[in-house]
Amino acid sequence: MQEPMERRVCKRCLLREADEQAYYEKLDKLLKLMDEDIKAGMELYEKRLAACKECDRLSEGTCHACGCYVELRAAVAKNKCPYKYW
Repeated sequence: MQEPMERRVCKRCLLREADEQAYYEKLDKLLKLMDEDIKAGMELYEKRLAACKECDRLSEGTCHACGCYVELRAAVAKNKCPYKYW
């Protein structure tokens, strides 16, 4: 009997791009529950994520510079990239 193939996540992808429906739903819920007063605008959020996708420190949705999940860090307006990319 053949063993199932191990599922790998692209190391240069954001977690929202992974095929993990339960995780995506939880992330989406966390973002929706976030207080609007602290949230970054959608345009800024997407710009930040685009910068993270180009960074060599992004691995499986995690910033290896600070250890955060970039999709959550980018959602808070006052947050900054540890390498000042945004």
